[in-house]
Amino acid sequence: MSTLYAMTTATLAEGDGPPAGVATQLNYVLNIIAWLVTAAGVAGLMIVGSRMAFAVKTGDGDEHLSQFLTVMGACVIGATAGPIVGFLL
Repeated sequence: MSTLYAMTTATLAEGDGPPAGVATQLNYVLNIIAWLVTAAGVAGLMIVGSRMAFAVKTGDGDEHLSQFLTVMGACVIGATAGPIVGFLL
């Protein structure tokens, strides 16, 4: 991993990186997308939780664990996408 970081740093030091204005605008867009992913994750967990509560109240034995794991997996992917892009810039 340190070799990749050294190669990236050497490449960016040569002036091949994006201009400063582009990086600032990209960070702004990434911040907005991060907030939207967070809001979508919270909304997804609330929807799955309400469906689970409704199923318990009505006596249905539906399996909601797969839906819960799907939402949590999407949250993990969304949470790791920002740092990966930040590392590459």
